[in-house]
Amino acid sequence: MHVRRHRLVTALVTSALGLVALAGTSVAAPVAPIPPGPGDATVPSFIGRAAVDRPVDAFRVPQHPHMARTGFNSMHDDAYATDAYRGGGPLGRSLTVTSATYGVVECATVTFDSRGRLVGLCGGLDGFQLMLIDPDTLEPRATMQTSRRDLTSGSNPLSDLCGGAYFYLDDRDRAIVETVDGTVRVVQVTADGFRLRRTYDANAAIPDGDCLIALLPDWDGRIWFVTKGGGVGTIDRATGRVRSLRLPGEKIVNSFATDETGGVYVVSDHALYRFDATSTGRPRVTWRQRYDRGSTQKPGQLSQGSGTTPTLVGKDLVVITDNADPRMHVISYDRRRGVTGPRKVCSVAVFPRGASATENSLVAVGRSVVAENNYGYENPSSTMFGRTTTPGVAKVGVGRGNCGPQWTSKVVAPTSVPKVSLRSGLLYVYGKPAGQPADPWYLTAIDVRTGRTAWQQLTGTGPHYNNHYAAIYLGPDRTAYVATLAGLLKIKDG
Repeated sequence: MHVRRHRLVTALVTSALGLVALAGTSVAAPVAPIPPGPGDATVPSFIGRAAVDRPVDAFRVPQHPHMARTGFNSMHDDAYATDAYRGGGPLGRSLTVTSATYGVVECATVTFDSRGRLVGLCGGLDGFQLMLIDPDTLEPRATMQTSRRDLTSGSNPLSDLCGGAYFYLDDRDRAIVETVDGTVRVVQVTADGFRLRRTYDANAAIPDGDCLIALLPDWDGRIWFVTKGGGVGTIDRATGRVRSLRLPGEKIVNSFATDETGGVYVVSDHALYRFDATSTGRPRVTWRQRYDRGSTQKPGQLSQGSGTTPTLVGKDLVVITDNADPRMHVISYDRRRGVTGPRKVCSVAVFPRGASATENSLVAVGRSVVAENNYGYENPSSTMFGRTTTPGVAKVGVGRGNCGPQWTSKVVAPTSVPKVSLRSGLLYVYGKPAGQPADPWYLTAIDVRTGRTAWQQLTGTGPHYNNHYAAIYLGPDRTAYVATLAGLLKIKDG
């Protein structure tokens, strides 16, 4: 394994990272990663053996007319939020690992523009910026500040999703980005950088103390948005007119999905919704399904409720997890309009009693989905000094004819947004094994048919290699990218 590590800044800012992780409080000073620990030599760099492509069957997600290419346009790959790529991923053949350090800046959402470059929305302690990143060197080619945090508000930048976790790339290489100040920016990705094209003001739909969380377009091109305080709204791209409603007493802390029938699928901390737009563009509740939100916010979650973005499966299902005690369930519903009978299709309990929770999207694999257990992750200190979280990655069938568990892996993946390569037949998670004082992190490939671990590739050791809820991404050339607390990793077959 070859790892290229950039120079580190100072021991002072290294200490600051440890303070943030241990205390879970905001720090105004920028922070850089600490160097790998002395235990590196005792940590295996590669475990397992290389795989070969074994394609799996899956439904085809339609190309959204107002988004960039399916698979490369948003955190969850597409408007269905499948987290599935039709192309290939690394197979584990003489892997090389490249790392780039950006300070304490995590690129939670990464897309690929029409030139194959990475476009990331990257958050730090002071705010958020768009970064145009070279896919080969990982060097930033251009940056644009989109938001600044209010560091006097008392919010924790390690768990604050306001105005900077999600964005999408449209069909004209424009980044549609929400901001901390309640606006939505349309930013053109050019040959050499970024250019602001337009700003929409959504503040009329955002009361004091609330904030934008995520946005996506519907098939007619309206920009839909959700707010942490339960707001759901639309923006007319031509006029800028904002129309919205609120879900009283409910919160939204994740993204959402849209489909070609006009449906917009949002999960709050109380219920799953389908919205459609009226003839004037106003959001309207088409149906609502309550789920078991449990008795408390579990360690590993950002709210007392489902931790998933709704995932659309085929032409008829939408799938989430609940927050039930003592075990979380993967639940599928019939998402179509006009259903007169029960909407719930399938419910499957996953992971151990008293230790099941997720704060990441489900991965669609045909009529099945994969869930990841994040129980026990409260902040980066949860995975420091040899500690880690509760094991568990599970595949379950969610259709009427295949409802039930299919396999469960004991891999520990504290917070990664996992992805599947349908061409390779591999599920990729970002693992952190228990009992290793050096705190190693591994890109881990799991056979999506059987649940067996194919291989694990060491990316580095120490807290700065923690991905902290960021996603794994697969590029058009089968390269895997993982955002961390301090930058970006690239893992590629040799």
